Amino acid sequence: MKIHEYQAKEILKKYGVAVPKGEAVLTIDDAVKAAEKIGGSVWVVKAQIHAGGRGKGGGVKLARSLEEVRDLAGEILGMRLVTHQTGPEGKLVGRLLIEQGINIAKEFYVGITLDRQRSQNCVMASTEGGVEIEKVAAETPEKILKEYVDPSIGFRKYQAQQLCFALGLSGDALKNGINFLMSLYKAYEASDASLAEINPLVLTTEGHVIALDAKINFDDNALFRHPEYEALRDLDEEEPLEVEASASNLNYIKLDGNVGCMVNGAGLAMATMDIVKLAGGMPANFLDVGGGANAQTVETGFKIILKDENVKAILINIFGGIVRCDRVATGVVEAAKKVDVQVPIVIRLAGTNAELAGEILRNSGLKFLVADSLKDAAEKVTSAIAA
Repeated sequence: MKIHEYQAKEILKKYGVAVPKGEAVLTIDDAVKAAEKIGGSVWVVKAQIHAGGRGKGGGVKLARSLEEVRDLAGEILGMRLVTHQTGPEGKLVGRLLIEQGINIAKEFYVGITLDRQRSQNCVMASTEGGVEIEKVAAETPEKILKEYVDPSIGFRKYQAQQLCFALGLSGDALKNGINFLMSLYKAYEASDASLAEINPLVLTTEGHVIALDAKINFDDNALFRHPEYEALRDLDEEEPLEVEASASNLNYIKLDGNVGCMVNGAGLAMATMDIVKLAGGMPANFLDVGGGANAQTVETGFKIILKDENVKAILINIFGGIVRCDRVATGVVEAAKKVDVQVPIVIRLAGTNAELAGEILRNSGLKFLVADSLKDAAEKVTSAIAA
């Protein structure tokens, strides 16, 4: 689950992570009031959307007077902000973060996430702050410094010290940097985050180390331990079909293709999308209906897939391990009749009672295209679209 920058900073503050004074607002008048409350003579007006690159898109601007705060708030609030992460359609800005201006001496990058190959959390730091870390990783990977955390002993102070030394910090800035990293890791671990990213992390002219921006993603599987985080979810920032699918306990991610994919199991779903693309098609979605696929889940999956106007055919790929293939086939027939699907449906069922499932599909009176293998299914679905 993703949250906004202002929400991430509120969480970080609870763990002693230094962040600028700021306040989230919904209106222009509240933006001015927030600036007055924060005090000072310089403020930053920041669009709050779930995407990076806001500054380049015109969603982060500096104001040097209260009148300028008002003007910039009116300019940014309600705009459709387009960044490299939003796609060409952009995202509507419905909330702002008003923050105190900071005297920046240097900018850095800091991030924490799980390295799945090593099964260890990885704390990363780079002198290349304020730019896309993906670009740094691709072009100058040596500039990303890493410390791996042994789960039996946790993140140690000497590791934070090594990262701060590598960033060139010294004196009070070194002490502040070490405290910052230790507090950030504590926040990451305690909140069951899957990602904590500070970009940029800044060293001020006064020697303070502050999170100028903050991004936190939570591990969905651990949200039951943090019921208070549920209120932080902003459904307006999520794809409507993904929200609808999650309400039915389906794992759905919308893509840009025209082949609707309905699969049981995340690994099989990814393999299905790969083979569809290899056959010349483009997947329209990732949809995992789970191990116990039945008429209800298939019906819901059909409805969600077909709400995407780009879908020209549907590929159902089910492995009958937990559930028998004949039961899945019966469920598919029932669901197809209820939903009245008007696009070609290619079905590949493998596993327990797969032959019986094929007979059920062929005798259903519906125009299913039954495939013998995944390769055959991918070729059939791409041919059906081309026909």
